[in-house]
Amino acid sequence: MLQQTLCLIKPDATQRNLIGKIISYLENAGLKIKAIKKLQLTQAQAEKFYLEHQDKPFFASLVGFMISAPIVAIVLEGENAIAHYRELMGATNPEQREAGTIRALYAISNQENSVHGSDSETSAKREIDYFFSKEEIC
Repeated sequence: MLQQTLCLIKPDATQRNLIGKIISYLENAGLKIKAIKKLQLTQAQAEKFYLEHQDKPFFASLVGFMISAPIVAIVLEGENAIAHYRELMGATNPEQREAGTIRALYAISNQENSVHGSDSETSAKREIDYFFSKEEIC
């Protein structure tokens, strides 16, 4: 099934000039870029985007991290794009990351793990709509 999903290249990766490497990785894996933008999140934007985590102990540090430097938001499209991209990202936990995944290659820690990806169709729609208008996706 053809799907779209959201990819965020996080501040740790943008600060280390990994944007091009990550985009190449995704395209080489068969995903198509349907929209892309680089932006600096405000605290309010980051808090709203991660609202589902507001009661978790890591919320404040996550928001602080996500506003520490620019991010790149990307709409990816492909067959079973949500699951496919999540496989390409790799696990959040460094001990569970499979070799060759984006996080195995580039993540620094659980939080500074280089990329974010939608975890379901519902999340993908909400997250894509958060960053992109319909007119920006082509």
